[in-house]
Amino acid sequence: MRAHEAGALHGELGSTGPAWLRTPEDVNAILPQLWPTGVARAADGALAVGEVSVRALAEEFGTPAYVLDENDMRERCREFLAAFAGCDVYYAGKAFLCRAVVRIVAEEGLHLDVCTGGELATALSAGMPPERIGFHGNNKSVAELTRAVEAGVGRIVVDSFHEIDRLTAIARDLGRRPAVLLRVTVGVEAHTHEFIATAHEDQKFGFSLAGGAAFAAAQKIVEEGVLELCGLHSHIGSQIFDTSGFELSARRVLGLQAQIRDALGVELPELDLGGGFGIAYTTQDDPATPADLAKRLDKIVADECEALRLKLPRLSIEPGRAIVGPAVFTLYEVGTVKDVDGIRTYVSVDGGMSDNIRAALYGATYSATVASRTSAAPPILARVVGKHCESGDVVVKDEFLPADVQPGDLLAVPGTGAYCRSMASNYNHVPRPPVVAVRDGHARVIVRRETEDDLLALDVG
Repeated sequence: MRAHEAGALHGELGSTGPAWLRTPEDVNAILPQLWPTGVARAADGALAVGEVSVRALAEEFGTPAYVLDENDMRERCREFLAAFAGCDVYYAGKAFLCRAVVRIVAEEGLHLDVCTGGELATALSAGMPPERIGFHGNNKSVAELTRAVEAGVGRIVVDSFHEIDRLTAIARDLGRRPAVLLRVTVGVEAHTHEFIATAHEDQKFGFSLAGGAAFAAAQKIVEEGVLELCGLHSHIGSQIFDTSGFELSARRVLGLQAQIRDALGVELPELDLGGGFGIAYTTQDDPATPADLAKRLDKIVADECEALRLKLPRLSIEPGRAIVGPAVFTLYEVGTVKDVDGIRTYVSVDGGMSDNIRAALYGATYSATVASRTSAAPPILARVVGKHCESGDVVVKDEFLPADVQPGDLLAVPGTGAYCRSMASNYNHVPRPPVVAVRDGHARVIVRRETEDDLLALDVG
């Protein structure tokens, strides 16, 4: 984060400035991407979300806690559905999944993608219509595939020749004809972290287009006639801002679709272009709107289909973190503040890498603000760190916080809805935080806080 931008965040949501913010409109006029739409400064200087003060949330539910602005998440679902009218919009279960979120996704009309038996079980237990579920994964077990077929999962995204054989055998045994998409590795280098780029050749997902495996897989499915090949699937990565990668990916995967038509006499009716659209973690990030993304992707597909004389397939997209990521912030309490020889100030909070591993795993960057009050103190460069016994336990690497930040202050870190609770651990035997959903002045726990009894429950020694 650039210094003047971090200082602006400190001023506008935590300390000095021309005027204290009072309404969600004020917050989002200045920082439209960082905070959920229901976040505002109350008259006492504390942040509020959905008309509930963070002080009240901390008092009732404790810290750390993930706080979900439910109205914000629902509005993001609606924005993607409206922008991609006529397409299937899949919510990414791996970003964050619990039964309450499944119900929100189902009520708002989205599809849901899952990638393990556990995610599938959660979706089914919450009443997600199975025909609106897509099942991903590079190593689905026989048990997982069997359950998916028995449940009537809408689309299974096949990822290997072994999986084709497994699924074919299961389909024969059950007398079913499951609908599948073929995951294609298109050889596109996405502009993102190497661990979340998924379309280059040297990685575990999909069938290689360049090496001929993708066509061979399609031919195998068509000739065996047991599985219903509905279309192709391509996913270039996650936290993507530049749509040029989608253009190249669409061109290559539609070229394969034309090859399948010409060689096998089958014109596939569907195309899943993936997604993984980026969100703002700091003021340097500038994600596109759903409407802009839809306009660009529709044009890419239409142009390629016209050039190849293909019928326009029904599109599917997977926004990934873009739906739930910005709708959540994590609320912490400051425990210690330590100035290290004028180098920087370390602000330690009561969570850390067990509730947000992304900074340690990917070098992910975040923003933070003092949430429980305002301050007239000048900004200082701080590093927000956790309580775990690791030097790499960093929550926010560099942020400007008020010089009078002190133990007992509440600190809020936005953009933590995706992959934080999902990747949370019990490192150092720290119980995982709750997820609290706030809507129209009411707060409710949708995932409870773990206890020490939970930690000991699996111990049989």
